Amino acid sequence: MHQANIQQIECLITLAEELHFGRTAGRLGYSQSRVSQLIAELEARVGARLVERTSRRVGLTRIGEQFVRDVRPAYRSLMRTFSRARERALRGAVEELRIGFTGMVYEEIAATFRLLQERYGIAVHSQDLPLGSPFAAVLEGEVDAALAELPVHEPELTIGFCFPPQDQFIAVSIDHPLAEQLSVGVEELAGVDLLHRTGDAPDYWKTSRTPPVTPGGSPIQSSTGISSIQQGIALVSSGRQALLVCRPLVEHHGRSDVRFVPVRGLERSSQLALIWRTDQSSPQLQALAQLLGEGSAALNLVS
Repeated sequence: MHQANIQQIECLITLAEELHFGRTAGRLGYSQSRVSQLIAELEARVGARLVERTSRRVGLTRIGEQFVRDVRPAYRSLMRTFSRARERALRGAVEELRIGFTGMVYEEIAATFRLLQERYGIAVHSQDLPLGSPFAAVLEGEVDAALAELPVHEPELTIGFCFPPQDQFIAVSIDHPLAEQLSVGVEELAGVDLLHRTGDAPDYWKTSRTPPVTPGGSPIQSSTGISSIQQGIALVSSGRQALLVCRPLVEHHGRSDVRFVPVRGLERSSQLALIWRTDQSSPQLQALAQLLGEGSAALNLVS
């Protein structure tokens, strides 16, 4: 099968299981428009409608159901063949990966790094990246991949694995006016001074991390930049500024002088991804992405 055909078939099989374009996109790490495009391309190749779309539901046509039944065994067999070949290739030599990250490597990710070495003999060497420059080291070849926050729009970069989206919180000092609230509405961000990331990240990425306006159009002040999470938390604890953070950081940064308050209504949740240069993909990176997926699925089952 041609690579594009494999993507089309994988997309249809996943859509048949989810019956929802958004969930299908989330599982595959695609945009919803990419899912629609792949389905349309497959329908054109088959010469028939495979998916029925209405405003209320998504379903397979009779031809689509039969096509999925016929193609699923062959697809699964092909994926098993790829997996076995990849494992044989990986076990042939000791390898290493340079993985960049901002902030800290959480315990679950560190456990995956250990499993990668135990199963495939691939050692991971972690490298700290500037908070506001998550892509430069990957693009310049200083690291093989990076754990960075989405979005990523650079065509030179590939998203190898997406972690589940995480709720966002606003970090404020214990004497901040918002500290005693159970939650903060997104429009209330117009009344705070949000810290922003400094660095050479694209403007779209910086805007997604520190929005300049609320959904209602009210400006959000951001007078100070930070180069690390530690610096941000220190500024939050000692002043009137605030910082948007994700749930894992909240769970790993317990402090008595900082409050983490959930934010309601943000258009984008926080989502971490493993990214690498599109022209530098390798079996080692694919193996790491697979193990991260296995670990993420296990955590979801027990959560």
